[in-house]
Amino acid sequence: MSDQEGVIFEIIRIGSYAKVVAVDTQTGFEVSVVGPARGYDTLLKRTALVKLYRMMGRDV
Repeated sequence: MSDQEGVIFEIIRIGSYAKVVAVDTQTGFEVSVVGPARGYDTLLKRTALVKLYRMMGRDV
C-alpha cells in the first residue's frame, strides 16, 4: 500500500460527510468512499486505496 505514485485522490466535503475518490492513473479505474468529514482524511484515503487495489485484483 505504500506505492501511491500512480493514484490521484480527490476529497469532496458535503456538510458533515467527506467523499474520497481514488483514481489509478495508468488504468483509469476509479472508486469512492464516504465517511465523516472531520479529521479522517488519512483513513478515508487509505480505505479508498485498499478498495481500488482490491477492485484491480492487486495485493495490498
